[in-house]
Amino acid sequence: MTKSLKLPVDALKLNIDVESLSIPEISKQCDTLLGQERAQSALEFGVAMKNPGYNIFVMGEPGTGRLSMISNYLTQFSINQEAPPTYAYVDNFEKAREPISVQLPAGHGQAFSKDIEQLIENLLATFPAAFESPAYQQKKTTIERRFNQQYNAAIDLVDKKAETMNVALYRDSDAITFLPIRDNKTLDEDQFTLLPQLEREAFHKHSEELEVYLADVLIELPQWRRTLVDETKQLDNETIGLAIDPLFTELEQKYQNIDDVISYLAELKKDVAETITDFLMPSRSQDIRDNSTKRLILTEQYMPNILVDYKQENGAPVIYESHPTYQNLFGRIEYMSDQGALITSYRRICAGSLHKANGGYLILDAEKILTYPFVWEGLKRALKSSKIEIETPFSEYGVNTITLKPEVIPLNVKVILVGPRDIYYLLEDMDSEFNEMFRVLADFGNHIKLTQDSVEQFVSLMVKQATDSGALPLTKAAIARLIEHSCRISENQQRLSAHINDSLEIIGEANQLCAGNGLTEIDKAQIEFALIAKESRSGRIAEEILDEMVDGTILIDTSGEAIGKVNGLTVMEVGGSSFGAPARITTTVYPGSRGIVDIEREAELGQAIHSKGVLILTGYLGYCYAQQFPLAISASIALEQSYGYVDGDSASLAELSCLISALTRTPIKQCFAMTGSINQYGEVQAIGGVNEKIEGFFKLCQARGLNGEHAVIIPVSNKRNLILKQEVVDAVEQGLFAIYAVSNVNETLELLMGKTAGTMNQDGEYPEGTINFNVVARLKEIAEMDDDNEDEEKQNKANS
Repeated sequence: MTKSLKLPVDALKLNIDVESLSIPEISKQCDTLLGQERAQSALEFGVAMKNPGYNIFVMGEPGTGRLSMISNYLTQFSINQEAPPTYAYVDNFEKAREPISVQLPAGHGQAFSKDIEQLIENLLATFPAAFESPAYQQKKTTIERRFNQQYNAAIDLVDKKAETMNVALYRDSDAITFLPIRDNKTLDEDQFTLLPQLEREAFHKHSEELEVYLADVLIELPQWRRTLVDETKQLDNETIGLAIDPLFTELEQKYQNIDDVISYLAELKKDVAETITDFLMPSRSQDIRDNSTKRLILTEQYMPNILVDYKQENGAPVIYESHPTYQNLFGRIEYMSDQGALITSYRRICAGSLHKANGGYLILDAEKILTYPFVWEGLKRALKSSKIEIETPFSEYGVNTITLKPEVIPLNVKVILVGPRDIYYLLEDMDSEFNEMFRVLADFGNHIKLTQDSVEQFVSLMVKQATDSGALPLTKAAIARLIEHSCRISENQQRLSAHINDSLEIIGEANQLCAGNGLTEIDKAQIEFALIAKESRSGRIAEEILDEMVDGTILIDTSGEAIGKVNGLTVMEVGGSSFGAPARITTTVYPGSRGIVDIEREAELGQAIHSKGVLILTGYLGYCYAQQFPLAISASIALEQSYGYVDGDSASLAELSCLISALTRTPIKQCFAMTGSINQYGEVQAIGGVNEKIEGFFKLCQARGLNGEHAVIIPVSNKRNLILKQEVVDAVEQGLFAIYAVSNVNETLELLMGKTAGTMNQDGEYPEGTINFNVVARLKEIAEMDDDNEDEEKQNKANS
């Protein structure tokens, strides 16, 4: 029977027909997601669905190539879609704190910006030259002459009246004074003081009369001045209008079908007149002589701030935001220091990823957007309102400064969140709005069925990676080894691992190992060297544990027999690597009814699943052995020299075998190591890490010297998970090592103890001399001892 349980060499690893592999042309690319038909179907549906709320959550573990596959797929899909419109911010001339958004057709942003730049250059070339034309100067002179004539006429009236009073009128610029006359000559102050008192008083009286009269005739002077200013301003505006009309006419014709631009040009035309008056008039231009300074002023006032501008032939944008802070996602307003104060303008509005992806696709890391403050709530708000609003999220917390409130921009984007399963279920449970906005789930599996199609896609992906990374070409044997490695990661001979990145990394490492060796291609040997080197880099702890086993620090027997001792198999994970190692399990049995004590659990080192596996042992003992009498047993089970937390039920088969050995005092062959979980009916169940466990025990036996008796017992359901290293396969082929696959406890006991386990007959009894018969006899003996003790205790109580 034991021979039939031994696995043949062919069952120990994946066998690939190298010659059947075909390497595709370099130019041929796979346009599907490798082995992810379900996820691809969901992605295609979500991308095609235009209704609101049909954003996509891509669920899968890191390293499965989710991000690169989705990016490649969306890039190929989006190239045939229309490019989104261009958006820009311009100044709001009425409310400077509320910049206006302008929408243009795709690809028109930079052209519009250049047109406004040329308009600024034309304005600088036109003004103040337009005010130096003869026509303007003549009209201006006429207006000024009219004012002067009115003013002079009024002064002449006063002058004539002054002559009748023998008083002279003296004009010094705009100042008017009155002087006394004697002998047809004006008198100065000294001469005036020599005049008789009566003449001086008469002069003062005449001066007062003349000043009153002057005030009367010049009562309309303010109106004359207002008329002068108004007529001059009107002339300036007419001159400006005549000069700028040709500049704007061409722009208005060019953008006549773009409403936002036409509205902006109309407002710009109004504001330009004031700006010219302020900065470009001849009187003003003397203050600002540098043309570059004038250009800078006009640029800051009128140049549009182009947020996004995609060319039509580029299709819809696909944006991945690797650092989704609030500002990076929704945009930000930058500030500059001016004499100690922070100032800003519409020109310092910066686009966020939502702006860049508007009209296309935005890929975000789900874990990151939940990490940064305000981002998740802001994203939901933007998707619900279909608007992008640039704001300062910290203002409500007292962190504020003078800022802008830009006009919102319409949002039309398909958001793709990429995250692990726990994040998806967390959002689904904790956020009631999540399912309303992310209705499509693209579930990336951890494994890919090994079919002809998936193999071809895998080969194409490996060849493409080697080409894109500049690595040497891959041979068929190298690709076959990569397929085997991928299946080993998935722990299944019929499944490729979805962690494609692991295989891609091996190509780069193998290529590095080829450097300087004069090789022209990467063969199986180079892939093998890369895998060995990778294992060696993280293998220090595994080597130290093996050394301690070999020198006897960690007690593990690989020969002889022992009662109540068995070699279990464990997997240890350190960082990103894992390795297997044997561990001694011991059991002691003694009379009593305390039950099976799990020492790991009592020491609070055993985790829940491990404790469950130990509790199942009692159920098995009761089902198989204690149908005719109460089960009374006291036993202790320990995983020796284990000083950390223990979890998993893969040791339950070894613990049961050890318990039966201690119970029946039947020795167990120490050349065996075993792994497997059991249920209450004694069926052996599959476990994880079977390859690492086998190889861990193999290394110990190899270090001590293989003798042909060393073997590992595994569940028969784990046969498909076997993808062992070549050295193990070679040892099995040479008869130095063996692997047995069992389906129940009886098969395991017969292998370990070299005796017949025995099958229960119709009367519920086992054949005499079998292992199970001995178990029943021993349990019955303990139960009777327990009954005798109870009777004795009752008698003692009665006597007392």
